[in-house]
Amino acid sequence: MDIPQTMRAMVLEAPGEPLVPRERPVPEPDKGQVLVRVEACGVCRTDLHIVDGELNKPRLPLIPGHEIVGRVVAAGDGAGRYEAGSRVGVPWLGHVDGTCRYCRRGQENLCDHPLFTGYTMDGGYAEYVVAFEDFCFPVPESYAAPQAAPLLCAGLIGYRAYRMTGEHVERLGLYGFGAAAHILAQVAVHEGKQIYAFTKPGDERSQEFARRLGAQWAGASGQAPPETLDAAIIFAPVGPLVVDALRVTDKGGSVVCGGIHMSDIPQFPYRLLWEERTVRSVANLTRRDGEELLAMAPRVPVATEVHTFPLAKANEALDQLRSGAFDGAAVLTMG
Repeated sequence: MDIPQTMRAMVLEAPGEPLVPRERPVPEPDKGQVLVRVEACGVCRTDLHIVDGELNKPRLPLIPGHEIVGRVVAAGDGAGRYEAGSRVGVPWLGHVDGTCRYCRRGQENLCDHPLFTGYTMDGGYAEYVVAFEDFCFPVPESYAAPQAAPLLCAGLIGYRAYRMTGEHVERLGLYGFGAAAHILAQVAVHEGKQIYAFTKPGDERSQEFARRLGAQWAGASGQAPPETLDAAIIFAPVGPLVVDALRVTDKGGSVVCGGIHMSDIPQFPYRLLWEERTVRSVANLTRRDGEELLAMAPRVPVATEVHTFPLAKANEALDQLRSGAFDGAAVLTMG
């Protein structure tokens, strides 16, 4: 397979600054890695947190992006899981040490020495990317690359947060109805849950989007839904929403924070937490999460709503995500 010497990439050179288009050498896969020709890469809110400097330990200069769909074109020593031409997805969790106490007890998402795609390793805002083959997933051929890309983080983190809500959940609240929520809502409705969607006050467009995907009710954050919730997942990075969700969550319910970054949670009275309510966060993902979701998605079937941008328009995609200009997910394409 013909591999060029250089590739186009959008590069973060300093936090708070726009990405810069650069011509970079095509990377060579190291031991256990594959080289992937990128077909599409989702634009995730985590990318915004990195670009805006809210996640402050990226490698620099950095190629962001961790919702990657592409084809394997080369392999390093010891990498034999995927043949050339295999279609793979590359997620946020790029590697773990496999030896720390978290890895040994099946919590690789909490590894002490992880690598993260598009944060501590170069990611998919480029025509090629290298990834450890053990952390790539086969992607169903039934999905076009742009439609599959959001499953690799928005879908995976949403699915992990959903698993963390616990048992006996019939009424599920989703705070922030963006890329993750629009995927998760379809999974939850498929499993017979009642969905209550919360958006910014006045965001009737997103509320209608939620209803179209099966939400029982959609309204503004701070509003009380018609029924108390058994669980709530907060995707918007807004700390006060934790308190709003606790106010409308029933006894024994859980509030799960699904983001990697959130503004401060304000003080709240203990009575909101009492009666065995819980508040917890979700960190990263495990390979099990990816395998389960990517097997489930075609069965639901999950239909992602995407807005595509050429690679060179990555800054425009980030700006539109920041301002909430669209429903669903933004995806960069390499054409």
